[in-house]
Amino acid sequence: MRRVVITGMGTVNPIGKNVPEFCEGLKEGRLGVSAIDRFDASDFEVKVAGQVKDFDPTGVIEKKECRRLDRFTQFAVVASDEAMKDSGSDFKDVDPFRAGVIIGVGVGGLNLTEQEHSHFLEKKDKVSVFFIPMMIANMAAGTVSMKTGFKGDNFATVTACASGTHAIGEAFRKIKDGYLDVALAGGAEACISRFALAGFNNMKALTREEDPAKASTPFDLNRSGFVLGEGCGILVLEEYEHAKARGAKIYAEVAGYGATCDAYHMTSPSPTGEAAAAAMKQAYTEAGLKPEEVEYINAHGTSTHLNDAYETIAVKIALGEEAAKKTVINSTKSMTGHLLGAAGAVEAIATALQINEGFIHQTIGYTTPDPECDLDYCIEGRRDREVNAALSNSLGFGGHNAALCIKKVTD
Repeated sequence: MRRVVITGMGTVNPIGKNVPEFCEGLKEGRLGVSAIDRFDASDFEVKVAGQVKDFDPTGVIEKKECRRLDRFTQFAVVASDEAMKDSGSDFKDVDPFRAGVIIGVGVGGLNLTEQEHSHFLEKKDKVSVFFIPMMIANMAAGTVSMKTGFKGDNFATVTACASGTHAIGEAFRKIKDGYLDVALAGGAEACISRFALAGFNNMKALTREEDPAKASTPFDLNRSGFVLGEGCGILVLEEYEHAKARGAKIYAEVAGYGATCDAYHMTSPSPTGEAAAAAMKQAYTEAGLKPEEVEYINAHGTSTHLNDAYETIAVKIALGEEAAKKTVINSTKSMTGHLLGAAGAVEAIATALQINEGFIHQTIGYTTPDPECDLDYCIEGRRDREVNAALSNSLGFGGHNAALCIKKVTD
């Protein structure tokens, strides 16, 4: 059976514009949520976001090309460039039709859509000739393939907040089942705009807390909604024997993947937790693990009342009450905010880093226990300890559930 390992990683997110910076941010519990400064938000109820500040893609992308790529695609190109360099290979020894790119995106070029719609209302012929190719969600995957020469499977998973995790899971399956030997997989998102803020706020999904330190507080009794964020995470997934033969640095092994649907509600997760639990069970079972061998879970942990309570129920079903209480859980969103389609990919990188470096980061901002959320959410501080096996969960609008099982590599 073919095994799949992580041999390169790249990221752009609110607490780190590269992997080393991100890792340090996780270790120190850095807060990436801040007052919105991308535009004037004074007339909005929502005042904070997880913004990527001082992002300059011109070290990787020429200025002329930057003007023809939406911000989410720029994120993907920059993160992919870092991941490829980190892997130590350009994979020219691999048949290009056995090298793929799968990048999940939740909403695509929403900023650009807002901008070009304004132009359209003013004067119809002022809509940019580049609007469609810049806006469509698949353009991150397509552009990255042009940069790398990878000609295998190339598509965008679009499953809201589960998009990045589904992309990694589908790439894992392609390599495990023998269709690919290497893939760039992950998620990208950049939709912090007045248009998006209004939409998410009107459906009561976003927090209206103005203090950044109190805004994204997963599993806390006083949590009041998620913080809109942006960013990208890209992983190089590689067939183990190929990676081993070239002496590649290996962060961790992707050993299992689960994907289910609640079939319940457009925006609310199912209160039973059964479908999310099934995704977790599928992931750790495929990895050959027992429930008690799952030592750590990077939770979806959005800081909304329903998600955090129902995800807690799902973890208990997936692992059993006894094992669930012994498993350490955290939420990277407590630092980054919710990166939507990029969240699962950035959190998969966080999970691989914690396995590789031997720590579990704190869920920051937590102050008040919630009786509905009664597991170990790593709230006191970072824990320096070995992690052998973990799950990374993503739960998306539409009832989409995805889980990855990531393990320390053993021969």
